[in-house]
Amino acid sequence: QVQLVESGGGSVQPGGSLRLSCAASGSFFMIDTMGWYRQAPGKQRELVADITGVGSTNYLDSVKGRFTISRDNAKNTVTLQMNDLKPEDTAVYYCNARVRISFYRPPLTYWGQGTQVTASS
Repeated sequence: QVQLVESGGGSVQPGGSLRLSCAASGSFFMIDTMGWYRQAPGKQRELVADITGVGSTNYLDSVKGRFTISRDNAKNTVTLQMNDLKPEDTAVYYCNARVRISFYRPPLTYWGQGTQVTASS
């Protein structure tokens, strides 16, 4: 059983920065991949960035060069540093994790509650 708690959302002007954090807690063996998704009103949820347990990263094309994802395996946290925010980045951002409850069982997907990010003038 895993809980993902996000923090760091807010409202900024275009060009501003925010840093999102997500902490995983509960009882589990290990976390394979952690990432951030976002969903704007009327739009489908999309992957923004993710990071594997060994640090390999993947980014949505539109955020490359502006966003940076990182993780701390010892603390079971993942962070998304968002720079040069644009109005099109406005969405609810959700932490996501693929978690192994046990070494002997396949991983399960968990979601955070979501945190609002708004970039507007």
